[in-house]
Formats: sequence, structure tokens, C-alpha cells
Amino acid sequence: MTSNSAARTAPTNYYGASRLMRAMRFGLGASQRLWPALGVRAAYRVFGTPLPPKWLYRGQHPGADWRHEAWSFENASVGIYHLAAQDSAAESAPVVLLVHGWGGHAGQMLPIAQAVAAAGLRPVLLELPAHGRSEGTATNGAQFARAIDYVTARLAADGRALRAVVAHSLGANALAYAAGRGLPAERIVLLAPPASPREYTRYFAHAFGLSEQTRAAMQRLFEAREGVLMPRFEPALAGPRIAQPTLIVHDRDDRVNRFADAEAYRDAIPRAQLVATQGWGHRRILKEADVLERVTRFVAEA
Repeated sequence: MTSNSAARTAPTNYYGASRLMRAMRFGLGASQRLWPALGVRAAYRVFGTPLPPKWLYRGQHPGADWRHEAWSFENASVGIYHLAAQDSAAESAPVVLLVHGWGGHAGQMLPIAQAVAAAGLRPVLLELPAHGRSEGTATNGAQFARAIDYVTARLAADGRALRAVVAHSLGANALAYAAGRGLPAERIVLLAPPASPREYTRYFAHAFGLSEQTRAAMQRLFEAREGVLMPRFEPALAGPRIAQPTLIVHDRDDRVNRFADAEAYRDAIPRAQLVATQGWGHRRILKEADVLERVTRFVAEA
């Protein structure tokens, strides 16, 4: 996936060809022609709306074995899941925070959480704003990073020793950015990370037929509202700032984020380890036994 046409395959497939998507493409295309400023704001809103919609996943929470807390955060909330069986038995166990990706939910990280718990650590699942049971209808990678930073700070303030943070997809991109800004975690794990939110705006623009002028204005709107330039999330700038031991796991057949993205993180983060898998794609790596064993061994190291 190195050519422009191949690089566009993943987001085009991601947004799909449903009637709703076709209607949205038509509406965004018309608005950018007839009222460019409105077109930019509408594009920004769609870009920040997680898909699939979160209501599809409301019934797919981790289950009755997990105690759910809703923490207010900015204009939304985050969901925190603790393994109920550990409420008294593992109070002093080091915490491993588990973070899902764009359009996902906390339950997707359950296999890793169970493996971590079996190793004697305390998994905590984070459900990000506008996802799953958390409040909010729109979000972005910058808010992901702030949410990770906020939750880790609260856990530390409560006396929790944070052993590691494990994150998937866009959550991993946000984790890398947060880690480079002093996240209080001993180790980090990036699962199928995308290298460039800025590049994804180009994928998004292609999928919805937006002009480069509209795309660039949407990026500037994001940067102005979030107070951070998109290149700050890319490996070349975020990676060298990461001091923690880092494990990266990425499948060579990932059709959402390129394997080259993982290589970019490996090259940018000092002493980072990259584990390459084959044939598992973007989400299956979250439950494959080999990946669970490798991630658990890495976070359990003292």
C-alpha cells in the first residue's frame, strides 16, 4: 500500500458505500461549492463523528464482571471499567490501562485485559468520549490524548501504580503523543497505530469528494480548536520524546493502517520493539493468543 490509490483503499472501505454515506458525500460536496465556510464546518463535524455509530455497541460492554464508572470529561465523559473480582484482592497490583481505537469500544480490549489479569496485574478499561456508553457525539485524536492523560493522572492521584498503557489504532496514535508529553506510565504498547492524522484528512477528503482547499481549511479548524498542529502527532515529532520502553504490534495485512506506519514509530522511538504479525488484520490482533502472550509478557516485566 504505497501508491496513492492503494493508500486510499482503507478509508474508502471504512466509510463504505451505504445510502447514508452517499447522501453525506452529496451534502458535503454541495455545501463546499455553494457555501464554502459551511462546507468546512460540516466536513469537520463529520470527520469528528466516530463510525460505526456508538449506539451499535451499547450492548457490547465488557460484561457483568466489570464495574463501570462514568467520569465527566470536558464536554462529554469517559467510561472506566474495573474488574469487580479485583476490587479488594488486587488493590496494590500495578495498573494496565487499556484503550480502544476510533469507532471502537472498551469491550474490544477485553481479551488483553483478561490476559493481563491472569498475570497478576490490574486491568482498567477506558472508553473514550463519543464511544460506547460514554457521553459525547464528536471527538478526535487530540481529545483522545487528553483523556488518556487525564485518566492516568487520576489513577496516579488515587495511589495506583501505572505499569503500562496499551492502546489500539487511533488510541495508539494518541497514546504516543501523550507519552511524549510526560505520561506517568512505565511502559507503553502501540497496537496497529496510524502514523499521521494529517494524512487521514486526505483519505477523508478523497472518500467524500472534498477539494484540497476544503481539506486544508478543515485541518486548520482542527488545529485552532484543539491548540495543537497535526504534525505533532506524527512519529517523527512524537516518537523521540517517548522515554518509556515501547512495544509495537502491527499486522502486515492490516487494511486500515499501513505496516509502514508501525515501522515509522519503531524508527522514531528510542529502543522501540516492533512485532510483525501476518494474516490477522487490524482488529483480530486484539484477541490472538500469540499477541496476548507477547503483550502480557512485555507489560509484566519489572
